[in-house]
Amino acid sequence: MRTLIASAAVLAAVGMVGGTWLYTKRAADAFSDCRAGQVSGSIGGPFTLVDQTGATVTDKDVLTEPALVYFGYTFCPDVCPLDNARNAEVADILEERGVLVTPIFITIDPERDTPEVLADYAANFHPRMIALTGSDAQVKGASMAYRTFYQKQSSDDDYYLMDHTTFTYLMMPKTGFADFFPREMTADQVADKVSCFVEAS
Repeated sequence: MRTLIASAAVLAAVGMVGGTWLYTKRAADAFSDCRAGQVSGSIGGPFTLVDQTGATVTDKDVLTEPALVYFGYTFCPDVCPLDNARNAEVADILEERGVLVTPIFITIDPERDTPEVLADYAANFHPRMIALTGSDAQVKGASMAYRTFYQKQSSDDDYYLMDHTTFTYLMMPKTGFADFFPREMTADQVADKVSCFVEAS
């Protein structure tokens, strides 16, 4: 009888520990059901840049609601316009669902992408788009925080191209990095993913 009681007590203790572990794991990652997989290491972090109005801003100034962060450049002939158009469409889809998301464009080409250039560029995509530039060091710092890659192609004139990462990063205002979206995902697919994260937050 004592053996049965002891066994029951052990099983109850194991159940409590297992339940606590499962609860803690879920609490530690409230977005686990929204992600397709895990990302090792941290993505995102503090930055200081200049927006399209010429104002100096930090990450805390611009990441006030869910944001789609994309690194590119205005002279980009193909990838960047398509990705930014997709992200702008995502913002419109989500707004129809009652969710406000900010498309954020961070240039990797501050030499050409002045605030004035970025103002025109952002206006062509979305009224809420925030476009950011800065010094070479500031842009590099932001890129490193988001673990992105960019490199200027060799050229003898001002019409150079840039190699760069093409992921879009979902940043949440309270918890930071949530997920990244490859350019192959459609606007509807990204919007559904973002909705999942917003509902879980």
